[in-house]
Amino acid sequence: MPELPEVETMCRGIACFRGEIIETALFPRHTRRASPIQPRPKILSSKLQGARITGITRLGKRAILSVTPANENNELFLIFEPRMTGLLLRVPPPTEKHVRLIARIKKYKHPLIFWDRRGLGTITMVDKSTFMSRFGNNALGPDALTASGPELYDKIHHSKRHIKVALLDQKILAGIGNIYASEILYAANIDPRTRCYRLSKDACARIASASSKILHHAIKHEGSSIGDETYRTADNRLGRYQRFHKVYGRDKNKCRRCKNDIQRIIQTQRSTFFCPSCQTRY
Repeated sequence: MPELPEVETMCRGIACFRGEIIETALFPRHTRRASPIQPRPKILSSKLQGARITGITRLGKRAILSVTPANENNELFLIFEPRMTGLLLRVPPPTEKHVRLIARIKKYKHPLIFWDRRGLGTITMVDKSTFMSRFGNNALGPDALTASGPELYDKIHHSKRHIKVALLDQKILAGIGNIYASEILYAANIDPRTRCYRLSKDACARIASASSKILHHAIKHEGSSIGDETYRTADNRLGRYQRFHKVYGRDKNKCRRCKNDIQRIIQTQRSTFFCPSCQTRY
């Protein structure tokens, strides 16, 4: 579930570790589903022990820690992809049995923890050349916080996909997932079933503007904690942006603009929420 606002909030929540030394890195064993980890935990632990965290950034829906191993000058990248239930924490986790990584940091009482209840999240370490081959050269679309209307139009104007489906493609806009795609299209007054090639440059500009506005607002409120409220901030607090959702999860409610019913449909096996009265289908 963590999308751009949630991952950005995680990165900001662990920013205190930037510049610090990792004393030890442990990968607890579980009888539960194991998270995919590359390279093997033993190798990864040896690389991280004594390494300095030189940077903490977000790339789309991934959190990236830049680290320099002890007695080495080469920079490595530790990539966390939370997927459905992954969290980066600096306080005790919700449960011990779902802890995937414990990185103890000098000068800090509590370690950096990657916790993942469902075990779908990934932990990967790569060198700079591998990082660039995977994520450089337009491997991802422009970041959804800063993407422009012309950039979006160039990406989608030949596509026959529904615009909601296209927004979930990280090669179109990096960082958007199911929650914010519905909210963005509502704010832009565009029906999620509209085919991409039917959208004008003006419509794409409205989507880009709505994306920036909504994602910045969601970051300010530290993301959305929905459903079983698995998502938490790095210091174990609930996000607050779910209070501002206009359509997502509100199919049993009325639209706040027109007072007609919010509808729920399925697109590529995912729920989409929208107001058919307010959102124009081109």
